[in-house]
Amino acid sequence: MAEDEDFSPNLLTEEMKHSNGDFVAPDGLCWVSVLSCLLLACSYVGSLYVWRSDLPRDHPAVIKRRFTSVLIVSGLSPLFVWAWREFTGVRTGPSLLALMGIRFEGLIPAIVLPLLLTMVLFLGPLMQLAMDCPWSFTDGMRVAFDPWFWMLCLSDMRWLRNQVVAPLTEELVFRACMLPMLVPCAGPSTAIFTCPLFFGVAHFHHVIELLRFRQGTLSGIFLSAVFQFSYTAVFGAYTAFIFIRTGHLMGPVLCHSFCNYMGFPAISTALEHPHRLTVLSSYLLGVVLFLLFLFPFTDPSYYGLPTPVCTLASFPSALCLS
Repeated sequence: MAEDEDFSPNLLTEEMKHSNGDFVAPDGLCWVSVLSCLLLACSYVGSLYVWRSDLPRDHPAVIKRRFTSVLIVSGLSPLFVWAWREFTGVRTGPSLLALMGIRFEGLIPAIVLPLLLTMVLFLGPLMQLAMDCPWSFTDGMRVAFDPWFWMLCLSDMRWLRNQVVAPLTEELVFRACMLPMLVPCAGPSTAIFTCPLFFGVAHFHHVIELLRFRQGTLSGIFLSAVFQFSYTAVFGAYTAFIFIRTGHLMGPVLCHSFCNYMGFPAISTALEHPHRLTVLSSYLLGVVLFLLFLFPFTDPSYYGLPTPVCTLASFPSALCLS
């Protein structure tokens, strides 16, 4: 772990410092952090299976029961962070809620900019969706502002799961709770790529249901699991990046909900689209603009410097700087 004599964190216990003032991680901090994250991930996934049922995961009764269990685990998840802090002796300047991205400073930019950045990345799929949609822009706006449309959505258990409950609980557990435990040990950059591994592995539980209901061949299910682990890990790294740069939970939640709605880009369909050149150009332009705007749109100065989770870093990181 790198040392920096000019960086003197005031959030660390005296046992975590050499006599010359330089920071060193206390013995076992990384093990405690990783095991705490693993226990939290297992608790979240395990809560889905406390209900015995022969019904598939998309059945409304199953969804309602799982809502109950994951909301309980998610509600208790801050206790994992509190217990980790008490056990390791890491003192935090910001409050526990602030470390978890629940704060008011910079909230408006945190709602708008990360979501806008994600929509830029999905410029190609959005263009494809607009071209294929039978509605006019006026019709779409009328539906979007129709209260009955939203009441219909809120009465749909699958919609609630995919757009509200899953994004909120998964980002709370796998980003807001895990990153504050990983950053003091690994640093912000490494934590961004470590945290998604718990998130990706947690999605392997879908394999159990695919095998249980024989929804595909064994090799097909395995390939599907590998693919799902890969893109959920990449997505988890992206939302972890947003969380560390903005210090807010709301941005990752909204991006997660948007990506759940859009799904994985249908590139094969784009290749066969009647307006293929326009659609593919939109895909390319979206990626280029996303890379150009990635750091400007997540500039920590918009959200309050330093972001709370960055105060836990044992050494300065470029990710935490404006």
